Amino acid sequence: MLSIGASVIGKAENSFYAELQPLNENAVAAAMEVSLLDLKTLEKTGKAPQIAMSEFRDWVQAMAGDRKPVFVGFNASFDWSFVNWYFHKFLGENPFGFGALDIKAFFMGFSSCMWTQTTSSQLPRQFQSDQPATHNALDDARAQGEIFEKLLKAQGKIELITKTV
Repeated sequence: MLSIGASVIGKAENSFYAELQPLNENAVAAAMEVSLLDLKTLEKTGKAPQIAMSEFRDWVQAMAGDRKPVFVGFNASFDWSFVNWYFHKFLGENPFGFGALDIKAFFMGFSSCMWTQTTSSQLPRQFQSDQPATHNALDDARAQGEIFEKLLKAQGKIELITKTV
């Protein structure tokens, strides 16, 4: 994991972003091209993983206050697995607990569609993000939050979320 981006659903301006020093030189070339991140640069400019994860944990706790934070993502199991591993490896705990809320699965339940119809490109236009796809972790987090917020609004649930975050 080379970068972390997060934002509060319904309050995208409340956000967190950090670039991390790589743990090793193992990287998928295509992923590096898409992310526009560079391992050599991150060795010098990235935060030590323990510091980045401590800052992320503190931000999550500040945003959640006395409520339980929920990790939400589009294909959450993929992103959560990295975040969970880093939290446990470097801090010994994960403030999100042991699960995540997956937007794809939420949409499947919401729309009664098939799993193969839950890709972001197949979402109905009214649920797609208005943000350009940059593959920056914070931009992606905000775009995914926008998708989830639109789904919640369609269900009449956004008031509950924004009043408790």
